[in-house]
Amino acid sequence: MSNEAKTRPLIVSVSPHVRDDESIAKIMWTVNFALLPAFIMAVYYFGPRAAYVTALCIATSVLSEYLFQRWLKKKITINDGSAFLTGLLLGLNLPPGVPFYIPLVGSFVAIVITKTLFGGLGYNIFNPALIGRAFLLLTWPKLMTKWIEPTAQFVGLDAKSTATPLGILKEDGLSKLIEHFGDKAGVYKSLLFGSTGGSLGETSAIALLIGAGILFYKRYITWHIPLSFLGTVALAAWIFGGKEGLLTGDPIIHLLSGGLMLGAFFMATDYVTCPTIKKGQIIFGIGCGAITMLIRLKGGFPEGVMFAILLMNCFAPLIDRNVKSEQFGAIKEKKK
Repeated sequence: MSNEAKTRPLIVSVSPHVRDDESIAKIMWTVNFALLPAFIMAVYYFGPRAAYVTALCIATSVLSEYLFQRWLKKKITINDGSAFLTGLLLGLNLPPGVPFYIPLVGSFVAIVITKTLFGGLGYNIFNPALIGRAFLLLTWPKLMTKWIEPTAQFVGLDAKSTATPLGILKEDGLSKLIEHFGDKAGVYKSLLFGSTGGSLGETSAIALLIGAGILFYKRYITWHIPLSFLGTVALAAWIFGGKEGLLTGDPIIHLLSGGLMLGAFFMATDYVTCPTIKKGQIIFGIGCGAITMLIRLKGGFPEGVMFAILLMNCFAPLIDRNVKSEQFGAIKEKKK
């Protein structure tokens, strides 16, 4: 070995030594793209009003992050797509008929209070979009629960008020829901394709499944949270969801209704606010599903996805600390 090689300093980096071409910006913009089918269906059913509400949320989110970071003299990160994603998710969580100040206030709360004040992306405890929606629901409950029929926007008719499928199911039961849509097949079809009242992101379960497929293909999410979340909801709905007694509920209606698909695939799987260990993610998903069904069946709200995810966000650090993962390269001892 030459003297030059002996004296050359070694550069030591922290392990693990993994190289990947993925980046925060690439992941965020891919998730935004995966939500495009759901956004298109929302515009198809609710018309320009859906685009208007969503655009307000996105613009306010991006502008709030830019102005606040500039005021604090921090690095401007609006190009990474995270603020855009928060605005898009919040928009999909809002009714199409809300007044203009609802998206403005909700986006400000989501970005500035929930995300930026905690240190920015990667430091927030709760999902920003869901905190924004929770604040709006508690502040303007009537405006946040005023639903319109998803058919009148492009044909020049006045928007008509309606109830969500979960609202009908909770107040009047399954028979009334079936009567509203004609038959049970009509209920499934309407929920699958999105011709029901609700938030913008509740339209078309199939559009959300297409977006979820993109995330699975890119390996940005795994099955652990969505499957445990949806599986728990389905099991609880089948066991406890029927008016005639145990094991008489309809799990398909609960799976396709409300914000479950949007929450299970796009918000419960948030890297920052969910557990990092796979076993912990299963526990997280089961907790989300159980709380969702507890609220849907016994609570004062017909929907419980938002509250379930936010409550489980509180437990994510505790789950990670108490669920042991296998050490990388560790050799298991054989039992004698």
